Amino acid sequence: MHPRNAIARLAVAAALACATLTLAQPAHAAGPYERGPDPTDALLEASRGPFSTSEERVSSLVRGFGGGRVYYPDDTSQGTFGAIAISPGYTASWSTLDWLGPRLASHGFVVIGIETNTRYDQPSSRGRQLLAALDWLVEDSSLAVRRRIDPSRLAVAGHSMGGGGSLEAADDRPSLQAAIPIAPWNLTKNWSGVRVPTMIIGGESDSIAPVATHAERFYESIPASSEKAYLELNNASHFFPQITNTTMAKSMVAWLKRWVDDDLRYDQFLCPAPQGLAIEEYRDTCPHS
Repeated sequence: MHPRNAIARLAVAAALACATLTLAQPAHAAGPYERGPDPTDALLEASRGPFSTSEERVSSLVRGFGGGRVYYPDDTSQGTFGAIAISPGYTASWSTLDWLGPRLASHGFVVIGIETNTRYDQPSSRGRQLLAALDWLVEDSSLAVRRRIDPSRLAVAGHSMGGGGSLEAADDRPSLQAAIPIAPWNLTKNWSGVRVPTMIIGGESDSIAPVATHAERFYESIPASSEKAYLELNNASHFFPQITNTTMAKSMVAWLKRWVDDDLRYDQFLCPAPQGLAIEEYRDTCPHS
């Protein structure tokens, strides 16, 4: 046999063996916290996810925060869920963000939207209240859903001073699995101590917490060794979270699924960088470790 033919046959055999090995191995092994069907753009962009939800009021008499509302999936067959606490902004109530409660819960999370102790609480106070709300939810709540919350899979988010508060909470409690500051405002600009996977969402036209002095600076100050993302919405004002925002919700769900649920199916919506008319800029620490 001619040496060149022998080499060619060996190359073909090696390629076939490699292909057979690839086919024999599953593309993705299901993780223990995967909830819901395989995700698609249509699923994440819909007004509701795959789970029906319920909600309950939280009394203002609780300790550490000002009460609020809890939203949770009705399905009791899914095992435990991760939980996220969300704070409104300066002078605002939870009602300004309440569309987010059922939206996130319908993708398999327990959500507590908090009222703050006063409308004028600063970010450091809001950060402590977010953590108090999570502690109440998993330790002191009499809600039946408490037994279905995994206390090791918790997250925080917030708008404006609430977003600044979510950075405070992430800095104070590195065991959190995710943080999502939205149009965040904070006088502190250096967050080099944050180790929690953090997605910062800013608005290009925000004149109250301009991205150049807030969201972008916060993102840049978080070390590259921490998982982080920066999403800037095209032509969005400071108040973009107060009305239904599909791009924001889609990104939040993907980030929470990836880091709270360790659901690798959602990496495709984060890496490579998502694009669209609503997105002015996106940065990320892809590929995720």
